[in-house]
Amino acid sequence: MVILGSKKSKISIIVLASILLMSIVLSGCSDGQSGKGKIVFANAQWESNMFHNAVAGRIAEEVFGYTWEEVPGSTAVMHEGIINGEIDVHMEEWSDNIPQYQPDVDAGNLQELSVNFDDNYQGLYVPRYVIEGDAERGIEALAPNLRSVKDLKDYADIFPDDEEAGMGRILGAIPGWEVDTILQRKYEYLGLDEQYVYFSPGSDAALQAAIISAYDKGEAIVAYYWEPTWLLGLYDMVLLEDEPYVDDESFKAGKTELPAMNVTVAVSNNFYENEDNKEMVEFLSKYKTSSELTSEALGYMQENDADYYETADWFLKEHDELLDKWLSAEDAETMRKALNK
Repeated sequence: MVILGSKKSKISIIVLASILLMSIVLSGCSDGQSGKGKIVFANAQWESNMFHNAVAGRIAEEVFGYTWEEVPGSTAVMHEGIINGEIDVHMEEWSDNIPQYQPDVDAGNLQELSVNFDDNYQGLYVPRYVIEGDAERGIEALAPNLRSVKDLKDYADIFPDDEEAGMGRILGAIPGWEVDTILQRKYEYLGLDEQYVYFSPGSDAALQAAIISAYDKGEAIVAYYWEPTWLLGLYDMVLLEDEPYVDDESFKAGKTELPAMNVTVAVSNNFYENEDNKEMVEFLSKYKTSSELTSEALGYMQENDADYYETADWFLKEHDELLDKWLSAEDAETMRKALNK
């Protein structure tokens, strides 16, 4: 999920119609009120959300005896589904991207159980070998003192533009994303426009391809990206520092870092209030990971052509210590036995 990936707007008539349609389809699907039946997870249709659904779903079925399914939809529809009780569990509520999120929490319209991760950084990245070198690959450090975005002024020759001689190139965000506008303001605010071309990659696929191509060749590149993603799980990239976040006005003007946000685990009131779900609620209240762990899992999935369920099992074995943090000793042992069948 990309922070500021789209402009905030009121839910349209079309979205409301989608919610109504989902209400009809889902009526009777969620068994959150009828004991350990089926848990309906929100699937907001990005990779990390589906991965966390698979992890929590595997534990729900093996430890607590539920069946589970995912229902896909937009961020707005999934949030409304939690409030209406049509969705039981949302493993990734991107709190700052939903204008009504905090008001709904404050009003008791849903239950926030935990912060899944809060280190979901984004900004301009460079390969670590650009700063530190890589002896195994025979790459010398090209910019050993590069630490921050403003330091890029000293290294335009390290990141040459393909078309304009004497200029460096910064690969920006995807056109149409609000963060692209913010990065262009930052580019001008810091005076980088005097030495760099701000190059639009056109799409996420094109941006990925440019980073991977440069990395595999051991070339220098500075590009926008975000966490958690499989790309940052597989490639060792360094986020360039920026001025600390002060307020929205400054950061939208490009003067500060792009702040991380709380990505929370939330459940519907129906699910929360049902005593039969007490153990599952307790588990979800302890559920905490990180962008780094999530990117690692997505990287495994990409590299091994695994599905979300295979990746969830690998993750729970690879990070066995999480079971002891999330579950009672007896339940943790039950999950370990299930994973080793």
